[in-house]
Amino acid sequence: MNISQPASLGVEYVYQPMIAAGVNEKLAKAAAEKIAGQFGKVKNDKGAATVKNLEIEQLVHVSTHEIALIKQLVEKLISENREPVAEELELLRKEQHSVDMALFGRMLASSPAFNVEAACQVAHALGVSAVTVEDDFFTAVDDLNAGEEDKGSAHMGEQGFASALLYSYICISRDLLVKNLGGDEDLARRAIAALTETALTVSPGGKQNSFASRAYASYALAEMGTKQPRSLAVAFFQPVRGENILPTAIECLKQQRDNFDRVYGQCADRYYELNAEKGEGSLSALLDFVSQ
Repeated sequence: MNISQPASLGVEYVYQPMIAAGVNEKLAKAAAEKIAGQFGKVKNDKGAATVKNLEIEQLVHVSTHEIALIKQLVEKLISENREPVAEELELLRKEQHSVDMALFGRMLASSPAFNVEAACQVAHALGVSAVTVEDDFFTAVDDLNAGEEDKGSAHMGEQGFASALLYSYICISRDLLVKNLGGDEDLARRAIAALTETALTVSPGGKQNSFASRAYASYALAEMGTKQPRSLAVAFFQPVRGENILPTAIECLKQQRDNFDRVYGQCADRYYELNAEKGEGSLSALLDFVSQ
């Protein structure tokens, strides 16, 4: 896993450990500024508190290997009670990327040589049918209000929501993923399987306490091949209507796939389907397929 550090890299991994080890504050701050500056532009806010001047202005993804290099350098600086020299600040690495960095990439505007091209592309999920936005009316009660002056709810509000059948598309370049992982084929297979299982079974955490939207994927089509990938979103340019939305949407998706194959030739070398609506296929078999 990589660590996303918009600000605290210099504070958490350099400044605080050096201060805790008894290093002079001025020296610790100088070391933290130099090290953090290798990963992004350090804020120049002279009026801010000391540690604020160590924050990086941009979000930066740092691999666990790079974090380990920072920690090793800090231990050395503490033992020798000094600031880092120029050659010690070369902490960015092109190799030993963490899995999520290998999948989703890294962009460093100030050090483009260490950018990582993402091996995974994720489309926005889109609703395949017409939906009606409902209003969830809620109240909050003040348990300490004895009702002597004011009665009723302490707060009243409403939250709009809708329930849609969603189509989601994910594309992974397996060859690029293996390259990003330094040629580790086994790790690439495990990463693809983990991402696939997560996409099918894990729901976003937002508003779960209010709506308990714990949906598993009802249908999945996994394709594998060497040709240019293609999304099947065009199948839903016209909203799916009627009472049997799920089976109708699945048939629209499969029909669009077949139409592409007729026009362009076989777009995938092989595929696997999971259909929970009919009880066909299994998650374990699907994960075995994508791990090939």
